Amino acid sequence: MATFELYRRSTIGMCLTETLDEMVSSGVLSPELAIQVLVQFDKSMTEALESQVRSKVSIKGHLHTYRFCDNVWTFIVQDALLKSEDFAENVGHMKIVACDSKLLTQ
Repeated sequence: MATFELYRRSTIGMCLTETLDEMVSSGVLSPELAIQVLVQFDKSMTEALESQVRSKVSIKGHLHTYRFCDNVWTFIVQDALLKSEDFAENVGHMKIVACDSKLLTQ
């Protein structure tokens, strides 16, 4: 899995992919242009996260599963407590997918 696919598996990424697929199927858009749109989406998400996200969150909980594959870490945390300056919230379980940001610019 390419590291950019992390963004594509988000809700906004899946909706964009569905819309582009429909446009290619109906002949409104060429497959090449649809791929260019997805590549630009990946770059835009990376830039936005690097430049606009400044808050920090701490996570405490029980680490159920972790794995490292293709330079991507995946953590499953149960009984997680998320804390920031503004809030603290308990969640049942959460999945964290993390990769080296240097890989995203290659």
